[in-house]
Amino acid sequence: MQLARFNEVESRYMSQAFDPVLRVALDVPLPRLFDYRGDGATPPGSLVRVPFGRAAGSFKTAVVISVEAHSEQPADKLKAVAEVLAVPPLPADWLALCQFVSRYYQYPLGGVMAMALPPLLRQGKLPRRPKDKGDKRDKPSATAPTAVPLAPTLWPEQEAAVAAIAAAAGSFTPILLHGITGSGKTEVYLRAIDAVLARNGQALMLVPEIALTPQLEGRVIARFPNARIVTAHSGVADAGRTRGFLDALDGRADIVLGTRLSVFMPLPRLQLIVVDEEHDGSFKQQEGLRYSARDVAIFRAKQRGVPIVLGSATPALETFHHAGGGIKNGGRFRLIELTRRAVAEAPPQVRIVDTRREKLQDGMSARLIDAVSERLQKGEQSLLFLNRRGYAPVLACPACGWISGCRRCAANLVVHLADQRLRCHHCGLETAIPRTCPTCGNLDIHPFGRGTQRLEATIGERFPAARILRIDRDSANTPAKWQALLAAIHAGEADILVGTQMLAKGHDFPKLTLVGVVGADAALFAADFRAPERLFSQLMQVGGRSGRADLPGEVLIQTEYPAHPLYLALADHDYAAFATAQLKEREQAGFPPFVFQALLRAEAKQLDDALDFLARARVVAPAGEQVMRYDPVPMRLYRKMALERAQLLVESASRPALQAFLTEWTTTLYTLKTPRDLRWHLDVDPLEF
Repeated sequence: MQLARFNEVESRYMSQAFDPVLRVALDVPLPRLFDYRGDGATPPGSLVRVPFGRAAGSFKTAVVISVEAHSEQPADKLKAVAEVLAVPPLPADWLALCQFVSRYYQYPLGGVMAMALPPLLRQGKLPRRPKDKGDKRDKPSATAPTAVPLAPTLWPEQEAAVAAIAAAAGSFTPILLHGITGSGKTEVYLRAIDAVLARNGQALMLVPEIALTPQLEGRVIARFPNARIVTAHSGVADAGRTRGFLDALDGRADIVLGTRLSVFMPLPRLQLIVVDEEHDGSFKQQEGLRYSARDVAIFRAKQRGVPIVLGSATPALETFHHAGGGIKNGGRFRLIELTRRAVAEAPPQVRIVDTRREKLQDGMSARLIDAVSERLQKGEQSLLFLNRRGYAPVLACPACGWISGCRRCAANLVVHLADQRLRCHHCGLETAIPRTCPTCGNLDIHPFGRGTQRLEATIGERFPAARILRIDRDSANTPAKWQALLAAIHAGEADILVGTQMLAKGHDFPKLTLVGVVGADAALFAADFRAPERLFSQLMQVGGRSGRADLPGEVLIQTEYPAHPLYLALADHDYAAFATAQLKEREQAGFPPFVFQALLRAEAKQLDDALDFLARARVVAPAGEQVMRYDPVPMRLYRKMALERAQLLVESASRPALQAFLTEWTTTLYTLKTPRDLRWHLDVDPLEF
């Protein structure tokens, strides 16, 4: 009987030992894969549900990375896969893309894949297919559409750009499409996509923000009514996002249009990638997996051997540098320029208003007030640009010096007078506006500084008959409100717009002829070396909203530094001069793109704990002369959401050397003991310091 029992155990063990082992990636904060017993018919790329954790009935969705004959784990310790989801396996190039992102950004593979998957698939669920009601966009296009009477006539520069993109078909060709605002870059994209559809290919188009997606989607749908178009961004419902992902996966989608997460869409027939407003910081995710969708898109284009078009009026300095600093065919990227507007005769005139010797009236110069008044008389629209929402940046007591600080962040609570609230724009904490000073009881407490709400109020007092619309993240906090505001502007129901960077790009308002810039000087002297680049881009983009139709445009920039090179380059519409000067400064200072950087950040309830962890991390860092390791320091915003934060910078003139360093260092970092409340992460190619 004992022999029979032994034979039974041995037989069970042998059968388990030779069962296929599925090596899977799970969304856990560990840089490793996990083994499960599975079915030999389950190929890599399959989505499976597996038991994970000690609790009974606890399951996670995993991606099968490989099928192995054996596992390092004892056979009797291996758990079995609970379910294989009824979706096509993710293709090999998608797995390779996620593996590249995991390696480059030093992030667990399971976390990368979980983020790349749509919500329902992450939960192990499948969406219901909507009933076909005859919507042509739900069907794959049998024949490629051609551009409907809606396509405008191209200018010679646009024709040359379209021809250059077409000539690059079938090869990895990074193209910088540098076109001034209003030069018709979108039309170039649409013509290039049309050529892709004619070859039965798929196109991926990335935009930086959700706010830009609806209007672009409408334009794409109008141009390609027979194509299956998938829109992907966080504003799309979970079921819709999942259906779009599956349509892309099985080749039903012809065009994928979306924000940064769309770069992970599986596309078997991919022939073209377009990144619009490629300079925009929104393409870099700042939480969790800190990846740059633009850079991942470039890798993907190289992986698939297809052209990628990076479009901007103000390219990122890194992109401009890769394009040879403005010299055609002088760099790794090909440069194509659009130097004239597609509709208007000329760019708007940019004039610098010297405010050093002028007493401003409610933050506005007499010249700007007169310009707004003139537009009101003509029935034209004006935009006053102030990139600070709220009523005022701070509430303060002149008697004792109290200011409205946030108890959770090293920042001030912003005055929102319309709601009678003080709000932190970092953590969301809010409280009622006090009637007296909380410290000394003084009744005479004042808001200091100016935000969009205060500018709106003062403009309303000065021009009581004018119809004023404020556009910021408070007034346009839902997609419906945002669309309603845009509709009102287009319908001519607003005379004066008061707005933030939400209005800076991607909008055509035919009656808008004046842009006035208020309060831009602070960014000139910010500690962040990228601040001038952001300011130049912001002002050129917002200035480009004026004079986009047949009415001439004007931009007035109020400043106490009228001779600053940044403002002079803006007045001349000379991005190349500004970018060249900035690149020279960065080369001398040893800043990107001439070095490559990574930040190790830590946050804890006590700043000393974060600094201590970073100090120990520096000690255990790999040796090597090619990588510079700096000392740990508190972050500028050292306290956020009740956690105190510090960082350690590492950099190298060699990207491969930095990557090798980070790979070895990360392995060691996972072994360091930390306080329970401490969290750390690596940010490769950081944009914010």
